[in-house]
Amino acid sequence: MADTEKVHCLIIGSGPAGYTAAIYASRANLNPVLYQGLQPGGQLTITTEVENYPGYPNGIMGPQMMIDFEQQAQRMGADIRWGLATKVDLSSRPYKVEIDEEKWIEADALIIATGASAKWLGLESEQRLNGHGVSACAVCDGFFFKGQEVAIVGAGDTACEEALYLSKLCSTVHMLVRKGEMRASKVMQDRVLKTPNIKVYWNTETVEVMGEHKVDSIKVHNNQTDETSVIPVKAFFVAIGHEPNSQLFKGWLEMDEQGYLLTKPGTSKTNIEGVFACGDVQDKIYRQAVTAAGSGCMAALDAERYLGALEHQQ
Repeated sequence: MADTEKVHCLIIGSGPAGYTAAIYASRANLNPVLYQGLQPGGQLTITTEVENYPGYPNGIMGPQMMIDFEQQAQRMGADIRWGLATKVDLSSRPYKVEIDEEKWIEADALIIATGASAKWLGLESEQRLNGHGVSACAVCDGFFFKGQEVAIVGAGDTACEEALYLSKLCSTVHMLVRKGEMRASKVMQDRVLKTPNIKVYWNTETVEVMGEHKVDSIKVHNNQTDETSVIPVKAFFVAIGHEPNSQLFKGWLEMDEQGYLLTKPGTSKTNIEGVFACGDVQDKIYRQAVTAAGSGCMAALDAERYLGALEHQQ
């Protein structure tokens, strides 16, 4: 094997889950090494203001919050590095992780906190206004558009849940569905259709998100009537799903059909002893910064117990 380094505890990923795991693992003297991956700070670096994380009474910008997490982990003694995990070998302990296709790290315990990525429509205007009225999380950002008109695109249970959440805050929710039907469960569809301030647009595609510096309207196209129209809105929520960043672990770790890593209920343990998963790579239900941080704490405590038991065996 090329260049190899041996560490006690390796953490892959640097959102709230990875950094919290690093804080706890450092305090337990596990000397963790954390690799930040492609997007240091994770999804929070593409959000603007975070108002729902406890301890920040005046809110905080997502990127700044992740800098705070990183600095706290560093102060506790975590070794935080740039680098992307490109391959793994979990056939035996120590577990091996390749970084940037050039060096291998061997670890007695591995904590996976690689997160998930929101799926986007792929419009130039959507990326340009991301964080300025375009969001992939209604629970995070809906509050900022209280009493205003907003749009949401999606047709699954998550889209319905987010539309219902927005309907309690916003004056009108324009829900855009690409086909003539929704994928969501019957119960969720019924709730949406019975909510007076949710207006569903069937067979409708988003052409463009309009606005100079922030969202002021969206241009949509009806595939049945072939008509294009403009809907004035202050925000555009994309709810077409998330993609867990778990491709690296295919064939090693158990995952559901969407690719979320499976953990033993109430723990961060995967099907391989000594490999732990936390944050959005294993959570498709809550997906909040605070729950990710909580699961990062669990992973570090689970790893500490595992490594402690290992030492007693030797």
